[in-house]
Amino acid sequence: MDSADPARAFVKDVKRIIIKVGTAVVTRGDGRLALGRMGSLCEQIRELTTQGFEVILVTSGAVGVGRQRLRYRKLINSSFADLQKPQGDLDGKACAAVGQNGLMALYDTLFSQLDVTSAQLMVTDNDFRDPDFRRQLNETVNSLLCLKVVPIFNENDAISTRKAPYELSLQDSSGIFWDNDSLAALLALELKADLLVLLSDVDGLYTGPPSDPQSELIHTYVKEKHEGLITFGDKSRVGRGGMTAKVKAAVYAAYAGIPVVITSGFANNNIIKALDGERVGTLFHREAIKWASTGDIDAREMAVSARECARRLQALSSQERSKILLDVADALEANEEEILAENEADVAAAQQAGYEKALISRLALKPGKISSLANSVRVLANMDEPIGRILKRTELADGIILEKTSSPLGVLLIIFESRPDALVQIASLAVRSGNGLLLKGGKEAKRSNAILHKVITSAVPPSVGEKLIGLVTSREEIPELLKLDDVIDLVIPRGSNKLVSQIKAATKIPVLGHADGICHIFIDKSADLDMAKRIVSDAKTDYPAACNAMETLLVHKDLVQTGGLNDLILELQEKGVSLFGGPKASSLLSIPEANSFHHEYGALACTVEVVEDVNAAIDHIHRHGSAHTDSIITEDKEVAELFLRQVDSAAVLHNASTRFSDGFRFGLGAEVGISTSRIHARGPVGVEGLLTTRWLARGSGQVVDGDKAIVYTHKDLNLEA
Repeated sequence: MDSADPARAFVKDVKRIIIKVGTAVVTRGDGRLALGRMGSLCEQIRELTTQGFEVILVTSGAVGVGRQRLRYRKLINSSFADLQKPQGDLDGKACAAVGQNGLMALYDTLFSQLDVTSAQLMVTDNDFRDPDFRRQLNETVNSLLCLKVVPIFNENDAISTRKAPYELSLQDSSGIFWDNDSLAALLALELKADLLVLLSDVDGLYTGPPSDPQSELIHTYVKEKHEGLITFGDKSRVGRGGMTAKVKAAVYAAYAGIPVVITSGFANNNIIKALDGERVGTLFHREAIKWASTGDIDAREMAVSARECARRLQALSSQERSKILLDVADALEANEEEILAENEADVAAAQQAGYEKALISRLALKPGKISSLANSVRVLANMDEPIGRILKRTELADGIILEKTSSPLGVLLIIFESRPDALVQIASLAVRSGNGLLLKGGKEAKRSNAILHKVITSAVPPSVGEKLIGLVTSREEIPELLKLDDVIDLVIPRGSNKLVSQIKAATKIPVLGHADGICHIFIDKSADLDMAKRIVSDAKTDYPAACNAMETLLVHKDLVQTGGLNDLILELQEKGVSLFGGPKASSLLSIPEANSFHHEYGALACTVEVVEDVNAAIDHIHRHGSAHTDSIITEDKEVAELFLRQVDSAAVLHNASTRFSDGFRFGLGAEVGISTSRIHARGPVGVEGLLTTRWLARGSGQVVDGDKAIVYTHKDLNLEA
């Protein structure tokens, strides 16, 4: 997923950048310098200077480093009697003087290793009261930057005229600057920087304490929206600014015209990412209120609303839920003309943009498609009630009955590509199963998805609420949604291998889907070859881009001798299928050798290999397959049963095309996707795959009391009773 943020497009014009690094970033918990983080910082600065950026560094850490060094020095010079006396705190000015020496020595060493020259500039609050100083400051910095030297600024705490400046609270802000955050903001304005980056020990500004799972990272700070909502936690463990001071400095600089990003100095390459326009940290910009007024609904707000609406949906009777779906079907047909007009606009835009023909084909709503979709929704409306079904009924003890019942999962996040008809299927399945739903479709179907969402939600009664189904319109919302494991219960990605893999890697929420559709057909020696040719041809050519299309053809070795293999190969070649072979097949058939057996072509191409027998075929499938769909063609029933029992895939077929592995073809009415996960649902996922279970117990006053006065019967009760 592309993580570029349109709100940060301004970074393409950035040339001069000021980076402020906090004490918690440059030091470890024990006060010693954090060599790894400082090295990463210097490497990023070197890369930026190589790219032509003018980089100015403002660093904290001298007081902390000096305190650690002086404590050690004091300890080794103390007698036993000295150690028995109360230990007073060290003089902060002395700490600053000692620490600055070590801090700059390390910067010099690290930058020298990277062939970068740095310069030290120490300033105090009073310096900036002098106009001549400010003029000279600009001249010096400009001269250094022209020479490709990195100026490193720090507040000169050792000779500051303020009382104990290293202990000042936020309220003591009477000076021109009062910590290195405000110094960095001041320098950004004074030196006419294009961007200020404040590195912290957290990812950015949160709506509450970062450790609170309810807290959300604020990607763009809107003063009018966030100023009164944010709860600040404790200040940094070693610095005196903390997040409160960073926000104050950021607001000051941003509203004076210098954009600011607060982000983590612990994460890799966050400075580079910020300058690439990626959505890292929190952005402060004086135009932010304009973006907020037209922006999307907050991700958490959307998910919470979907959950609340889902609970109201679940409270309806079965007939009322069915009526919603019947109303959806009617609304689709009533708005067919408008839906097709928006879809045609999407198709025209995709053609103009040069999209592949296969994608445009999936995008287009062909004649009769709206009626077909409406009918499939009516089928779901008329199916047996899936919610609250009693799956098991047990008498625990005399007078207490336990029931295991079907129950909605809660809130689903479905991310799908290209096909707008998938939106209708998914939304209707969510309503039928009583789940809230968040949908993110591909940008190529933006108009189609928007009109379909509008039509469907208009059929949801106010007693439930149209926010039952939320439409996510920005890719930038996806990373935030994937963090909401306390609100979203299941993610189902439908699309390319890349999409599914990225989603799985980016979330703690359970993911139901498949990253690969490497489907096999094994032709046994006893197969009816005419049947085999029909099945193989269908499995590969009916829809080559489908995840249930055949990607590997395995052939019993005896068919090489009888000529059966040649017949199969000719059949595929006549249909325009490009063939690649395993080590055996490539030699026998003189075809190019496949780079890997674990490869999904998604096109008119497949891999062929010769195997010893059914056991070798099963072993090959387990070793190289993706546990999606596999089929055997054989007239030997014992071989067929062995294959069906032992192949551990979501769908296993005998004498049938892998293309049957589909929700509609399996009689599920519709599907939200196909799962190769080994959790509650495998294969095509319909209504049942969107349900979990609950336990309901009805007693008559029983208590456990150490199990002394209760006799457990655990009697299975007839569900029909």
